[in-house]
Amino acid sequence: MGDGLQTLVTGVSGYVGAELVPRLIRDGHRVRGFARSAERVRATGVELDDLVLGDATSGEGLDRALDGIEVAYYLIHSMEGVGGTFVDTERRQAEAFAAAAASAGVQRIVYMGGLIPHDGSMSRHLASRLAVEQALLDAVPESVALRASIVIAARSRSFRFLVRLIERLPVLALPAWRVNRTQPIDGRDVLEFLSAAATVAPKHAGRAWDVGGPDTMSYQDMLRRIADVMMIDRPSVSLGFNLTPVASVVAAAVAGEDPGLIEPLMESLEHDLLPRDDGAAAAFGVRLHRFEPAVERALRDMEVQYR
Repeated sequence: MGDGLQTLVTGVSGYVGAELVPRLIRDGHRVRGFARSAERVRATGVELDDLVLGDATSGEGLDRALDGIEVAYYLIHSMEGVGGTFVDTERRQAEAFAAAAASAGVQRIVYMGGLIPHDGSMSRHLASRLAVEQALLDAVPESVALRASIVIAARSRSFRFLVRLIERLPVLALPAWRVNRTQPIDGRDVLEFLSAAATVAPKHAGRAWDVGGPDTMSYQDMLRRIADVMMIDRPSVSLGFNLTPVASVVAAAVAGEDPGLIEPLMESLEHDLLPRDDGAAAAFGVRLHRFEPAVERALRDMEVQYR
């Protein structure tokens, strides 16, 4: 695969899709977008001459969107607003997309999912991501799946959620998952991985890659380090339990988020989420940013966006 690839970006009105489009265009891709709403795409600032409107759940517009496509980015997630049904919804969407992509002769699907706990214990959120990943890899053998933990970026909802909790709570009540560890990744590095995945050598395709930043930390330490960059001193109280169904509702209310999104995300915190190996950066040619500079950049971008 070379330059000038005919490339489809689904979920183009979301954070990752909207950031990825200009990067791909800069790299010489001929980009087509797929979204439910042209207004939502315009609201992100994305300018696309080729935008197909449709719905991944019903399959409307998929055949037209995939016509002539060589590389398709699957960036569709459906947790918000659907309660516990999102697992079935995401699986059906992925299976329909995978079948349509294979039928259209797509050479590669690129997917962004989540890190999987080493012990195999998975939340609904991560189990759903894994099922989607498998459906896509099975349908188009030279596909690439990337798995990441928390993405540090201004438009990353998980990062914004943490920032709002630190801003708005006088005391941080940290459940038992506070001691679990992860490797958050700079949003700029995520875009580097995604853009490189379109043309990465076949020997690196047909599989999933765990991607993470260079810093390993507990969730408690991550919150402390974000607060330090924000120059906010927040005392914390350590709890001996998780009680996620209740805690997620309270946290969502404080942060102004949808509990349907926050509960499955918080369920994922109940395990270490660490990459299984550190070979992805070398294979994709990505130079990773450290945690504090990533947070500083994301906070600056948030200030610009929400002035």
